[in-house]
Amino acid sequence: MRAVAPTKTSLLRLREELKFARLGHELLDQKRNILVVELLTLVDQAADFEKKVEASLETAYGSLQEAALGMGKLRVSSAAAAVNLEPSVTLRQRKVMGVVLPVVETSFQERPPHYSPLGTSVWMDKSVRDFQDALKLMGRFAELKASIMRLAAEVRKTIRKVNALEKIAIPDLEESVHYIQGRLEENERDMFTLMKLVKNRLTLEEAEAAMP
Repeated sequence: MRAVAPTKTSLLRLREELKFARLGHELLDQKRNILVVELLTLVDQAADFEKKVEASLETAYGSLQEAALGMGKLRVSSAAAAVNLEPSVTLRQRKVMGVVLPVVETSFQERPPHYSPLGTSVWMDKSVRDFQDALKLMGRFAELKASIMRLAAEVRKTIRKVNALEKIAIPDLEESVHYIQGRLEENERDMFTLMKLVKNRLTLEEAEAAMP
């Protein structure tokens, strides 16, 4: 309990602080719940995307292996060197309850020179497309992992604030309000008793003065 003077002014001020603390606790509790729901959603998505990335890379390497079997490793290496893809990673932001989360968009722009389709296996084309798809998924997976880390940190911070209000600040304010209310009520009773004694004494003196 904080040390405060047991006055009506202190009581009014502490009641306002208590009201504000309870409101803050309610809002932070709602924020925590929303963040937890968003966090769990992203965790599920990340688990799903991790499987997609693994499957996509397996498909891409499978296509590359088929191309190597059909063309030979040397020709595949030569064709791969002629591939000129300019990757573009666009970073944007979105907010969830004030928490800034990344949004990653990956794209590719094909530029010449390029390998000739003559004598080139269709698996070579497919492997190029498959690796592009895998990289796009990896960009999205990185977005999810970064978002999960930021949300988890904010959830921990919010939980600490909620607990501080719930277990320390609000009980302390409630105790202080209860103490001051008790002291003021006690003072009022003492004042009433004193006024009654004064009144009785005055009445007695008036009666004595009226006697002959």
